[in-house]
Amino acid sequence: MAQTLINSAREELTEALSLTQDAVLSGAWAYPVLGITYLASHASLYKAVGPVVTKALLTSAGITIGMFVFTYLPQVALCAIVTGPLAFIPAAIMVLAESYVLASVVSKTFFLSEAQDKIFDAVLLQQGNAQLVEGGRETQSSSSGIKKLGKSLYKPLNRFSPESILRYVASLPLNAIPVVGTALFLLYNGRKLGPTFHGRYFQLKGFNSSQSQEFVAKRKAAYTAFGGIALVLSLIPIAGFAFSLTSTIGAALWASKLEKAGSGGDSRPTEVEWELQEDRDQVKVEL
Repeated sequence: MAQTLINSAREELTEALSLTQDAVLSGAWAYPVLGITYLASHASLYKAVGPVVTKALLTSAGITIGMFVFTYLPQVALCAIVTGPLAFIPAAIMVLAESYVLASVVSKTFFLSEAQDKIFDAVLLQQGNAQLVEGGRETQSSSSGIKKLGKSLYKPLNRFSPESILRYVASLPLNAIPVVGTALFLLYNGRKLGPTFHGRYFQLKGFNSSQSQEFVAKRKAAYTAFGGIALVLSLIPIAGFAFSLTSTIGAALWASKLEKAGSGGDSRPTEVEWELQEDRDQVKVEL
């Protein structure tokens, strides 16, 4: 069993490395960053994001501080076997990565998943994808044309599985290898994390499991790029969960671009999309 897991991980890591150049050229790495600028320019999203971010920051802060207090020094000693005097660097990365897993499980179990779905739908609506969103969520229109989001027609997505957590934890020791190991860790986990940000998109599209897998397979490099950058942002101490929400916004912007570009179109962000402002939205949305 253990050997099977090792062989599977080796194959996936090799494939992730082979996608590096295509991942960079795909432009999908830009969308998590676009999510940050989009939130900064859209005050209408603050009402929904603010309370969730506060809860997520408090959860992340408590877990991260606790992990550093109780597990940092033992992991420095472990990493010293491989990296010597530089052990404090990979040990810190490993503690942050472990804190991310624990905080993710707690936050997404109790309050984050539903908020991510709502924010994803709001951005899709703002970008003119009403038909797509209304297939999975109730909406109301005011006399002034403002759309108000109602309840979702689907249960919040479960973005975690025991297999994904096991794979993430098993790859943590890669960070003990200076520089290269961390890059491999991001590529390996980014390849798996990227598609989870489009889980709501696939739900709204009515995709079954095989259709979702086929869609992702055609864009493996792009999803690896998106997932890698989203993971980097999420590992930032304390603030990582705020960036999980902005990456959700970025994923919605990417989904909107995919809808408009069609199956074979170019989904890379344009210069105009780097400057998306609230007054340019196709639909005004109230959360």
